Amino acid sequence: MKVINSITLLIAFTLMATTLIAQDPQTNRLENSPRHHEWIEIKAGDKTLKAFVVYPQVSEKAKAVIVIHENRGLTDWVRSFADQLAEQGYIALAPDMLSDFSEEYSQTSEFPSSDEARNAIYKLENSLVTNYLNESFEYLKKLPAGNGEVAVVGFCWGGSQSFRYATNNPELSEALVFYGTGPKDASEYEKIETPVYGFYGGNDQRVNSTIEASKAAMEQHDNFYDYEIYEGAGHAYMRAGDSEDGSKENIDARNESWKRILKILK
Repeated sequence: MKVINSITLLIAFTLMATTLIAQDPQTNRLENSPRHHEWIEIKAGDKTLKAFVVYPQVSEKAKAVIVIHENRGLTDWVRSFADQLAEQGYIALAPDMLSDFSEEYSQTSEFPSSDEARNAIYKLENSLVTNYLNESFEYLKKLPAGNGEVAVVGFCWGGSQSFRYATNNPELSEALVFYGTGPKDASEYEKIETPVYGFYGGNDQRVNSTIEASKAAMEQHDNFYDYEIYEGAGHAYMRAGDSEDGSKENIDARNESWKRILKILK
């Protein structure tokens, strides 16, 4: 009986260890974070916006950041990024832009696959995205733990939305655009009052081919636009560089970008 129990325990410990090894670093970060995480619901007209919020462990009121996800929806990596922001002293709110998408799907996690979530993202109307971002902004502005300052950061599809949101909200403190394109309509840039910071991978010609047009439009209207291109890094290098399996170029670009993020937000 003792031999059987020992074997059972050995198998259990082996399975537990295998599970921990297989778990991705984002899941590990979220599960082991000492910071307060919560899911909230915000009324947005006839819709209900679901969002993930992380609070920093600080003694003073903190600046807040809206985190706009990639084209696969609100993934664990995006939530992990929000946790990393909070670790640096910022309140982070990541809205799920697929909230109330349909009667069948009310949030990203309900989609059968990331491909189907991506297909749904590109069906969203800009007006709905703006409404969700406005509601996120107002929530953070009124948050007792916040100091009233709200920035926005977005990745890929979310990077483009971060740039576009700067045309809709002059009260943003900063807009950080990760490998996202600027508005196609040059007249939209006239509405921008917020400083815009771009982050781009050198091996991302699809996005990088639009930088000069954005730069020219921003300069035409005397808008602040500062960007960095991280040579050797690819599209989505922040996510790819967040893994030990990432290339040296992506990891280096991710680390350098974090230094720049913190310098900008301060």
